[in-house]
Amino acid sequence: MTRLLDLCSLIRSKNAGPFWLTFDFMARDTDSYRKLRGSRALSAGLFAELYGADPAQVLVVHHDGAEAVKVSFPRPVRQGDLADSDSYGGQQYAPLVDLEIPAD
Repeated sequence: MTRLLDLCSLIRSKNAGPFWLTFDFMARDTDSYRKLRGSRALSAGLFAELYGADPAQVLVVHHDGAEAVKVSFPRPVRQGDLADSDSYGGQQYAPLVDLEIPAD
């Protein structure tokens, strides 16, 4: 199987304001993007499972022109809250790097 890191030249997470997290997955090339999109691995269910997000509030957007996928969902706690362990949201992508992407 192929890992997400093998298909993407950039994997990152960050704040999208104080109440949302967003993840960017930029494919290495057209073939990698097609594999990533076709696998449906980056799903609302995955982010619900890994991050406790409500799957109904997870937005998964495929940007064909940019060969990238963006995923956004509400943060579990607002930015800067005492319970916030990652104020900038920049470390949230780590569990996804070795995600196995099934073949078509």
